[in-house]
Formats: sequence, C-alpha cells, structure tokens
Amino acid sequence: MKKALSVISAIALLASSVAATGCSKKEEATTKDGKTIINLWTFTDEVPGMVKKFMATHPDFAAKYEVKETIIPTTDGNYQPALNKALQAGGKDAPDFFCAEAAFVLKYTQGDMSSYAAPYKDLGIDVDKEIKDADIAQYSVDIGTNPNGDVVGLGYQATGGAFIYRRSVAKAAFGSDDPATVSAKIGGGSGSWDKFFEAAEELKKKGYGIVSGDGDIWHAVENSSDKGWLDGDSLYIDPKREEFLDLSKKLKDNNYHNDTEDWSDAWFADMKGEGDKEVLGFFGPAWLINYTIAKNCGSWVDTGEKDADGNAIQELDTSIGTWGDWAVCEPPIGFFWGGTWLIANKDSTKKEAVGQIIDWITLDCTKDGLQYMWANGTLNGEGGTKDSVASGTVMAMSDGSLDFLGGQNMFDVFVPANQYANGKNLTQHDEKINQKWRGQVRQYTAGNKSREDAIKDFKQEVADELDIH
Repeated sequence: MKKALSVISAIALLASSVAATGCSKKEEATTKDGKTIINLWTFTDEVPGMVKKFMATHPDFAAKYEVKETIIPTTDGNYQPALNKALQAGGKDAPDFFCAEAAFVLKYTQGDMSSYAAPYKDLGIDVDKEIKDADIAQYSVDIGTNPNGDVVGLGYQATGGAFIYRRSVAKAAFGSDDPATVSAKIGGGSGSWDKFFEAAEELKKKGYGIVSGDGDIWHAVENSSDKGWLDGDSLYIDPKREEFLDLSKKLKDNNYHNDTEDWSDAWFADMKGEGDKEVLGFFGPAWLINYTIAKNCGSWVDTGEKDADGNAIQELDTSIGTWGDWAVCEPPIGFFWGGTWLIANKDSTKKEAVGQIIDWITLDCTKDGLQYMWANGTLNGEGGTKDSVASGTVMAMSDGSLDFLGGQNMFDVFVPANQYANGKNLTQHDEKINQKWRGQVRQYTAGNKSREDAIKDFKQEVADELDIH
C-alpha cells in the first residue's frame, strides 16, 4: 500500500481544476491523433498500472481512447480537496472515474460527494448478475451502494483480515506453528478476546509479546462494532469501540506488546524481529503481508545497479530477518482493513468506455480479467505478488500458496475472512474520528488522563473540528 509514487504537483492540479470551470460538460478532450481522453484520478500508481494492462489487452479500445492519469498521494491530505474541486468544476478536465480508499470512500458513495457518483448500471454494466456471478464480497458491495440502493463503487481487492504470525514464536510458546493450533490458542472465530489474552499471558511467560502495539487490534475492534461513529447526526461511541480503552490498557499494563504505533519504525522493527521483544503477530489483510511485512522482514542491500534516474537499485536480502517465518490463521474477531473502490463521474460523457475499464477491474471473473491476474500474481508476468481479491469465484480458482508463508495457501484463510467483514458500520468521517479516538486512547493508557477525561476530550475534539456533537 505504501508504494513509490509518481507525484504530480498538487498546485498545478488545483490550477487545472479551476481552469476547467468554464468548460462545457459536453466538451471532450482529445489527443493529437484523435483519441478521446479519459481522465483517471487516484492516489497511487496501482490502478494506473491495471489500466495500462487493460489497454494492452484491448487494442480496439486503445485505438479509440487514451487514459490520462492524475496521481496525488493521500499523505498530507491533498487528494480529497483536489478531487472535490475537480468534480465540482466539471468540464473536459474533470475526472471520468476516480479511486477512493476505505478511510474516506463513503463520502463519495453515500456522503457529501455521492451526488457525483454514477450508478454502475448507467455504465452499461449488468450489475446484479455480474456481482452474483463473480461472488463479490458483500461488505465491498455495501460500501459501494448509494442511498438509493444503486451500486456506484466496487473494489478489486478483498481486505478481510486474518492473524499473521511468526512460526518460530508460535513453536517456542505453544509447541506448534500449525495454523489450526495457533487459531485455537488465540480464540479464532470465537468473537471474543478472552482466549487472545490468555495466549498473551502464555507468551509473556516465554518472553514474547502477542502483538506489536494496540493499533494491531484496533481494526478488528472498529470493524466488529454494531454501529459506526454516528447515530443520525450525533456522535455515537459503540460499546465495542469504547472497550478499546480497556483492551489497549490491558495490553500495556501487562506488557503484552512493545507499545509501538502502526507505520512507525518500531512497528516495522517488530516485523523483522528486532523490537524490544519478539512478538507473535499482526492483524491484517493479504496486502499487509505483501506490501508491508514482506518488505520489512529482511534487509535491503544495494545491487550495484542504478535505475533510469540514477538512483541505486536495492533488493531484499531474505536470508536476514524473518522472511519465510510466517503463517496466517483465523482471528478471534472478523474484520476488514483498507481497500480501494472505483467510482465513475455521473457527468462523464464517456460512461460506456469507463464502464468497460471498471467492469474488467472489478467484476470480470474470467482468467483474462484483472481479478484473476491480481490473485495469481500474473498481472506483469508469472511470479508476481498474489493478493486476495473481491471475487469469490476467482479466489476459488486461484492458488494463494506463498513461500513467504512456508508454502501455506493464504486463500484458505482469507476467503472465509472476507465473508466475516462488515461494511455497514462506516461513516464518511471515519478517518478523522478514528485518529482522534486512538490518540485519546493512547493518552489514557499512558496514564496521562483518566478514562472519563479521554472520552470527554475525544467528544470535544470531534465537536471542534467536525461540528458533530
């Protein structure tokens, strides 16, 4: 997920968006050779890479259209404001389709900006039939359905979560690294944290932590709540989310973790086995294995070669660290974390063409579709990264065996995990509210304020910034 990006200046993008204000929505941009330009807005180079594959495998389409990509990272909060301005300005430079990630997708499918989202049925997609045929994970459909009941967004990944653990730590603490054994130890599928904390105590006696930090259980807590952060227009703290105060404090007071924060150097160090104490594992989807743990479990060394820009090319030395010492099992609580949804602009004059691209990425369940290539690591040739995808049909005909997991087929765990995920407890404000909640929880567990003050200050922060009471 944290990939190197080709970044376009946000200032230039905003200027072009404003300049587009005077353009007619019927006016179309074309290339010098007469191709119609389709504008894609996104925040990483991931979807543009998929579109390039689509163009390469659909020469008749590529003869008529050219896709122009605008990439603005979500870091520093630049993407959403620029996207909003471009959608509101309209005209030939407006996005014809765009990407939204889980942290803010509801704004564009069900919230303040959802009026710009075109129903998939208006793109020439036989929505109900194709969703059924592809067996798309229900949580992904729920998130992408607008208030009128129309599907306006779908993803290509399925991000149902599992427990990703170190085999060597499991053997040392439990006497076995078998996924069924570890799952039983941590209460896999129980819907309760009781066995998990019993395992944490067992690990502690052997000198290990169960997770790196409290953020490692947060997504399971958040996604298992019965309701989201809003009850109507009012702030609501679901009892399961409020319990995170107690779960986090229990982890810290008993020294069951290394008290790291996710995405910090200390968090990455625990993946490599170089933290204060070795930890059993992390909660996450397949992408956490592929793009985060796998890239932080060894040492990067110079190859002696340089890329086209003159930068040193590095490769991961998997003989150092924890590469290959991993497995996955069912978590105590079902959850999902992350994902990217594709949404078409209702004002686009190229809906049918956009629909062909979106359909190929999100719903095509043949071996020629993006989903199959993404699941089997064949998008850019054999031997690529395998990932969990939205289509259960594709997952059933794919092989998720990874050397990184000691040969385990991760799809055996991630396919059912996608069915446990809940897409009905999100709000369009989750990104900001989650940050404030987790910050107050850490203040409480650090002993800087009482439980009551942490809740009170959280409510005040949300009211001050979002005017939600």
